[in-house]
Amino acid sequence: MLKKQVGKNIMSDTIANFLIGVKNAALVGKKEVIVPHSKVKENLAKILINEGFLSKAEVDKNGGKKNLKVFLKDKGSRIRKIEINRFSKPGRRVYIQARRIGLIRGKGVVIVSTPQGLLTAKEARKKNLGGELICKVSENVANR
Repeated sequence: MLKKQVGKNIMSDTIANFLIGVKNAALVGKKEVIVPHSKVKENLAKILINEGFLSKAEVDKNGGKKNLKVFLKDKGSRIRKIEINRFSKPGRRVYIQARRIGLIRGKGVVIVSTPQGLLTAKEARKKNLGGELICKVSENVANR
C-alpha cells in the first residue's frame, strides 16, 4: 500500500529548482545549465539575460521533450557568482501592492509575477502593477 501512495501528493517548486540550478552551476563554475522547459522559466531566463546574469537561453527539443538550456555570464575567465532569495513558495505565497514595490531595497533585481507576466520590480512600479513576489537575484560579492 505504501508504494501506491508514494509520489501522489508531492509538490515541486519548478521555479526554485531552476533558480537553484543556475546558482549551483555558477558556484562550481559551469557555463551552462539544462532544465525542463516551461514558459515561466523561459521568461525568467529572459529577465536574467536583460539584467546581465545570464548570457543567453535556448529552447532545445530533444525527442518529445523540450529543455531550456541557459548559459551563465562570465566575468573575465570566471563565471559570475549569483545569490538568489526566493520570496514566494508553493506553501506560502507573498504578494505586494504596486505602491509598496518601492519599499524593496538592496542591490540586484526583484522579479514580480504580474497580470502582464513576469516583470522586474522597476518595470512593475512604472506600470503601476502589483503581484506575486517571485525572487531577488543579485551578484554574490562575498565569493568573487
